[in-house]
Amino acid sequence: MHTTRYGSACLIALSILSLRLQAQDKKDLSFRQIFKGEATGLYQPLPAIRGWADDSHYIEYRTAGGASKAWKVDAATGKAEPYATPPEGATVQVRDHDIIYTSPEGTETQLTSDTAQERNPTLSPDGKYVAFTRANDLYSIEIATKKEIRYTTDGSDVVYNGWASWVYYEEILGRASRYRAFWWSPDSRYLAYMHFDDSKVPVFPIYSEKGQHGYLENTRYPKAGDTNPAVKIGTVPVTGGKTLWADFNEKDDQYFGAPFFTPEGRLWVQWMNREQDNLKIYEINPDNGQKKEIYSEKQSTWIDWYDNIPFLTGGKGFILKSDKSGWAHLYWHNMDGSLNKQLTSGNWTVKDISAIDNKQGIIYFTARKEASPRTDLYQVNLKTAAITRLSFGDYFHAVDVSPKGSYFVTTYSNLATPPRMALLNNKGKVLRELGDAKGAQFGEYNLAQTKLQYYKTRDGLELPMTITMPLHMQPGKKYPVLISIYGGPDAGTVYDNWKMPLSTQWWAEQGVIQVAIDNRSSGQLGKMGMNYIHRQLGKHEIEDYMDAAKWLRAQSWTDTTKVCITGGSFGGYMTCMALTYGADVFTHGMANFAVTDWQLYDSHYTERYMDTPQENPEGYRITSPITYADRYKGLIRIVHGTMDDNVHMQNSIQLVDKLENLGKHFEFMVYPGERHGWRNSIKNRHSDNEMYRFIYSYLLERPFPKEFEL
Repeated sequence: MHTTRYGSACLIALSILSLRLQAQDKKDLSFRQIFKGEATGLYQPLPAIRGWADDSHYIEYRTAGGASKAWKVDAATGKAEPYATPPEGATVQVRDHDIIYTSPEGTETQLTSDTAQERNPTLSPDGKYVAFTRANDLYSIEIATKKEIRYTTDGSDVVYNGWASWVYYEEILGRASRYRAFWWSPDSRYLAYMHFDDSKVPVFPIYSEKGQHGYLENTRYPKAGDTNPAVKIGTVPVTGGKTLWADFNEKDDQYFGAPFFTPEGRLWVQWMNREQDNLKIYEINPDNGQKKEIYSEKQSTWIDWYDNIPFLTGGKGFILKSDKSGWAHLYWHNMDGSLNKQLTSGNWTVKDISAIDNKQGIIYFTARKEASPRTDLYQVNLKTAAITRLSFGDYFHAVDVSPKGSYFVTTYSNLATPPRMALLNNKGKVLRELGDAKGAQFGEYNLAQTKLQYYKTRDGLELPMTITMPLHMQPGKKYPVLISIYGGPDAGTVYDNWKMPLSTQWWAEQGVIQVAIDNRSSGQLGKMGMNYIHRQLGKHEIEDYMDAAKWLRAQSWTDTTKVCITGGSFGGYMTCMALTYGADVFTHGMANFAVTDWQLYDSHYTERYMDTPQENPEGYRITSPITYADRYKGLIRIVHGTMDDNVHMQNSIQLVDKLENLGKHFEFMVYPGERHGWRNSIKNRHSDNEMYRFIYSYLLERPFPKEFEL
């Protein structure tokens, strides 16, 4: 899979020697430069390019006299002229519970006046209506007349119209939806929306300590194996009237994904069974709600939702990205759902479609093809399926492609090269270098370098990790290791791109070996790698981390008494597994808002990988760190927010209870009122400083610098 080998213990040793010689003529970054924002001269800003005015002109924002102005730059010639950005058009927002409409000319109009909170105001495509929810019912208001139209009347504390049930918000529609579960048709003639009934979903109480008596925040939260919300999807005319429900039985154990509209305005609904191994796309008849199957896919493990379905013009079909082969690839389907052609194949992963040139029949897409830690831009010909790489070199490319793919801007870097920016055409020819992030004083500092290193798992897989060695290493001295991970499925962190955080340089100066590791489910090995974890989420992942850590422990420069791992959410779970299941390898850990038993997490996420606890009791047992608490012998700090509504503090409390009953020593810190991650800047700073104290106390065994407390 990998065309190039990166790193080895020998190369790392040579790098250390080279850096030691270079460091004699350079200076270290100071505390104030790293943590207080004092100037370094290390970097300079890249051009502020923000999309395309059209297929041949990109938009660049330039600052002069303290003001930022837009320029339209001709991609072919580089000639720039002031760009009068098109008006944003009308906007809507909620202010003091009411909807405020702002016209393209900037005139504000208050559309609603109600004591109840309006949520998610959304303009219709024709700009004549604003749809919103109020008290879990769906409404719209006609802007010209301020006539309010109410579409539903059954909204309650357990029935929601156009407002998502928690598990749909978190796992299906996504946090970016802000709970919105309604969609305008392209012609503004009707609204599609989801109706949720949470009456049979279990309630989870979250306690707040505020005030004299505190209070409970009750959330309808289905944990693994619990009853899910009953859901149906329908359409209603913009002018009001009866909702036409799509032909599904809302009492079935099923899920619905975000719907799509075809270019002709037909509603396509994504459906999935509770087991999440069969995804179907149905077209809904606008006259009677009957459904017609367009596409069906089955996998032996699980399937993910589609967040985008690009349609070709002229009714020529649509493009799906599927990982059913074990690797994500592009498939061209006719409008009736039949397969026209598979466009890409091989042991590599397509990431995203960047643009489609319908006239030339070319799709531009990004992929991890040359090497899995890098992303490049490619084009594929619809007629021949011939693939051409357009980006260049051994770099990670972040691209911004013009609407029809004639040009693209790439910001490219690798672990040894700070970001640069270039403009290329659709033949892959570099037209102009646009910028270099390397500052004038870059060469004046001692900077730790990050290297890519491959390790082998116990069953022979090859996976990457990055290592940042300490500055000013002394011969024969052993150094502590700090491993930062997340570890969730298809959420890898190891890439061959420039790492910018200056805090990395601080810990390198202090003498910490900093490591990031990807496991088999991270995406490096595509869906093929992810399939290993089915019904045993966490077991292969922690064993991969153990194998990587064993390689680190075998190196002459590692202090094997100080191998620390840290992460949040899934990374917190991995940390708990490391200090229990992997107690012979990892010595220290900081586990933030961690899952400790998959029975305690939500149904949709957990069952995608694990099936239900009723179907897979042994899988749930062997993937809980509580099961292995008796192995614990190092030092873990468990950290949680008391009002975490995602990973409930119940998780940490149950692990704490087990460790106490076993007579184990550990540390536990709570953040009152905090959710999943800290939203309060004071709490966030406190959390950071406590993490730094942990590193100084247990890994460096030195006093905590007073500068952090100022």
